[in-house]
Amino acid sequence: MHTLTKKEIKDAVAVQAGINRKYVENAVEVFIEIIKSTLEKGEDVAISGFGRWSVLNKNARRGRNSQTGEKIMIEPRRVVTFSLSSVLKAKLLEK
Repeated sequence: MHTLTKKEIKDAVAVQAGINRKYVENAVEVFIEIIKSTLEKGEDVAISGFGRWSVLNKNARRGRNSQTGEKIMIEPRRVVTFSLSSVLKAKLLEK
């Protein structure tokens, strides 16, 4: 398993697009900040041919501490989910 880092993304964009790395660094950082701020507002982010990040509001619920077995109340929270686009899913299934 390989984790793709921001540095690797910046390097790949600079090489493949033939653009100065300084410009690419700024553009990638701005792109990520736009995604983060949109999700923080509770809005979805969709990239055609890639996928969609969605913010879900989870209600409070009963749970249990797996180590002690103690019953606990899990607080309401917001979570982000990601769904692949059908285009990307099809390409992944080809391999």
